[in-house]
Amino acid sequence: MKKILLPMSLALLVGCQNITTNSPKDPATIDVEQLAQNDDIFNALLVDESANVIHPKEDIDIPLSDQEILTVTDNIWDRVRGQLNFPIPENKQVISQRNWYAKHNTYLDRVAKRSEPFIYYIVEELEKNNMPMELVLLPIVESAYDPFAYSHGSASGMWQFLSGTGKQFGLQQDWWYDGRRDVAASTQAAILFLKYLHKRFDGDWLLALAAYNSGEGRVSRAVKANARKGLATDFWHLKLPRETRDYVPKLLALADIFKRPSDFNVSLYAIANQPVISKVDIGSQLDLALAADLADLTINELHGLNPGFNRWATAPNGPHNLLIPNNKVDSFKLGLQKLDKEDRLSWQRYKIKNGDSLSVIAGRFNTTTTVIKEANSMANNNIRAGKFLLIPTATQSLDRYKSYEQIRRTKIASKGQGNKVNYTVKKGDTLWDIGQLYKVSSKEIAKWNGFAPKDMLRLGQKLTIWTGSKVALASNQPAATGNSIIRSINYKVRNGDSLDRIANKFKVSITDIEKWNNLNRKKYLQPGQMLKLSVNITSI
Repeated sequence: MKKILLPMSLALLVGCQNITTNSPKDPATIDVEQLAQNDDIFNALLVDESANVIHPKEDIDIPLSDQEILTVTDNIWDRVRGQLNFPIPENKQVISQRNWYAKHNTYLDRVAKRSEPFIYYIVEELEKNNMPMELVLLPIVESAYDPFAYSHGSASGMWQFLSGTGKQFGLQQDWWYDGRRDVAASTQAAILFLKYLHKRFDGDWLLALAAYNSGEGRVSRAVKANARKGLATDFWHLKLPRETRDYVPKLLALADIFKRPSDFNVSLYAIANQPVISKVDIGSQLDLALAADLADLTINELHGLNPGFNRWATAPNGPHNLLIPNNKVDSFKLGLQKLDKEDRLSWQRYKIKNGDSLSVIAGRFNTTTTVIKEANSMANNNIRAGKFLLIPTATQSLDRYKSYEQIRRTKIASKGQGNKVNYTVKKGDTLWDIGQLYKVSSKEIAKWNGFAPKDMLRLGQKLTIWTGSKVALASNQPAATGNSIIRSINYKVRNGDSLDRIANKFKVSITDIEKWNNLNRKKYLQPGQMLKLSVNITSI
């Protein structure tokens, strides 16, 4: 299934391209030792388009104790390390992923820091369910341990559930709440799903993980195809999508690093082997701003622990619980006990006007028709002008509850350079077409508007575009300044590649790719075709 300043599952696109300053060599012939030592690969190829995960909000430093813990004597990683048992093959797929992670210790630190409130709970649940401890590292591959993360394929949450799969494994999703982002609920669902896949593939965890990423049907078909040909049916011999071929090695690489970090000169961010948050039963719907005040947290901090809630209050019909830092639980419970039921939400008495409908009124007050009907004990949608309705409303300005996706997109859009253009998507538009129109790259358009380059455009969608910016296609070819390092790359075309995609990946222009390779833009690229590229590796 599907860190932090850089895209989420950063990994090297190796095995199909080779960087050299001398004569080119077929990438398929690169041996393991060369692959492990070739620094140019790791400097130049830092973008993995196989996992376009978007982080819609900035990291939040949630206060988990009254005072900073300066030393951790009982480290959760020691507990994890003692239970990592998967065999790690020394093949080029695992080594390339392992070397990338080992060279990016700060990435691992950011991920671990993000996991700190939740990882003790996940370790406990894996142990209770007799699951491999390697699975505690799976959210690194899936989402960089970001419960707010979402992908171009509409997967969401720390465990990156699609909507249908989430519902299949018990994750509630409605206007108020999305269980895919609820860490406790989604962890339970992920365990159920992985147990199912493990059984489905006769106890083979690598096949189960591959199926978690690309679907059980696809993996089953690959197994059957190999069996018909008399070929091996283990993960390493199956014909699977590139993303899945990278996915399992990423997890194995992480397991190897976390098992013996000193061998790779990696220091792991220390996390105490103890619970730091508790689930508190709140009984009924509660305004989140009020809950944050009772817990002596900001709304951002409370939402960081309870990312499943979509709106300004918890869901009317549950779940009726919140995760609260242990050092805040007692005061939160005390404040909750003192709170009168009618004070849990702010209510407004609304006089129905001619032309009103429940949906119109719900939109006006940022709520739903169901909530209004429940609050007023209504059996149907019939309303009459002149009568009154009780409407639950936010206790504070709705700006404080604005979705993190809106906030992040607004910030991104404001960071462009040049002249700002507001563009409305028309029928037949593609990012490439729009980029050509304004002389900018499709990748930058996606970045400015807070979505992934592979996301589908919607008719009427509003886009922010900055013309005359430094990322104009005419300027994509890196200048050979004193700080630039130019390398020649032999790139093998893959299924689904286009000139635009390759140009965006390596920050060069389509025109230059055509010139370097004597190409005609009207002719299609062929899988396996070799292209020569000159890349400024300091800009990738």
